Amino acid sequence: MQVQNPFRRHNSTPVSSFVLTAYFNLGSLRWLFFWALLLLYLLVIFSNVLLVCVIALNRSLHEPMYMFLCSLFINELYGSAALFPFLLVHILRDVHIVPAAFCFFQVYALQGYGIIELLTLMGMSYDRFVAICHPLHYRVRMSRNKSAALILFPWIITLVGMGNTIILSSSLELCGNDIDKVYCDNYPIVKLACYDTTIINIYGIVGTFNIIVYPLIVILYMYLRILKVCWGGERRTRQKAANTCAPHLASVLNFSVAGFFEILQGRFDLSHVPKMLRVFLSLYFLLCPPLFNPLIYGLVLTNIRLVCRGLLLRVFRRGKSDS
Repeated sequence: MQVQNPFRRHNSTPVSSFVLTAYFNLGSLRWLFFWALLLLYLLVIFSNVLLVCVIALNRSLHEPMYMFLCSLFINELYGSAALFPFLLVHILRDVHIVPAAFCFFQVYALQGYGIIELLTLMGMSYDRFVAICHPLHYRVRMSRNKSAALILFPWIITLVGMGNTIILSSSLELCGNDIDKVYCDNYPIVKLACYDTTIINIYGIVGTFNIIVYPLIVILYMYLRILKVCWGGERRTRQKAANTCAPHLASVLNFSVAGFFEILQGRFDLSHVPKMLRVFLSLYFLLCPPLFNPLIYGLVLTNIRLVCRGLLLRVFRRGKSDS
């Protein structure tokens, strides 16, 4: 005799696709939004690819700090590739149905992007902590092997961890297929489950602490130690710390605000908030860091700025001489 799950709802049906219900009729403005998003995507590609090439092709930038940045920019391209083409296609569509397999793939890619981003920022904070608080031991503590391990760690742990998350979510029996977002997200899918998901929610809370709260605590601790050293140091030390840490802090703050909006959107009922604002809050997490990070690092870090300027000048002069 089969024992039925007491938490299970009775109207479960196999789900082969999901419907994204956050899209609304843009009317004649859809092409305006399409071209605006396409322009932003091209800007993301150009700026991040430019900085990756600048760091990769200049041996003077083959230092741990710039290798972390290179990993960060590659992750921006990875996350953007999982979002922008998808949005561009659906803006022009009247029906927003996504196959289940692709939906789970997008969850894997977009959440993986967020985890890699934060863990990379944590590694960058440790690099700056060692450089400023223990400068004499920097070469030992940030050796080539250790730097490579710190850079690869976010990618490896995320690719494995997100695989477990997708296996859990895709095995759920669902009592619906409507996702109130403009892209696929894991928590709205879990909420469609036909039975109690307490164990999965506990797993999600523990995972959230490990991949969001703990890294933020580590980052905060590192920068408090840096500020303590700078406060009692010379003016030159304070200036050096400000030049190298300001873009990192700005990037962490921007990503933290974006992550807060995403958690707020997923965990609380925001049905009273205008739909366009809810869509913006859910996209801020994915749109702003890829646009913001190359700009802030390219403008503030002197070495990158000078190399970029020289590269663009050479390209401009070559094009001018050819014409």
